[in-house]
Amino acid sequence: MGTIDEVKEILNTLRIAMSILFGMIVVLTGSLVKRYDTGNTDTLFWLGICLMFVFMFILVIVIRKIAKKTKEIKEL
Repeated sequence: MGTIDEVKEILNTLRIAMSILFGMIVVLTGSLVKRYDTGNTDTLFWLGICLMFVFMFILVIVIRKIAKKTKEIKEL
């Protein structure tokens, strides 16, 4: 496998990971809003808030890696 093909595969995998993260963030946000609307701000709610920040941090890392790999393809 050539170098450019390897970089493209990694880029595709990162894009799939980004899509999954976006989906998880949307579902988690919906669940948290529902719990907040019902006045159910218990431990599970706050764990969900913390998990949301973790997902967003991971999403930033994935987006940076996508940008890096895109620049790497441009240089090849």
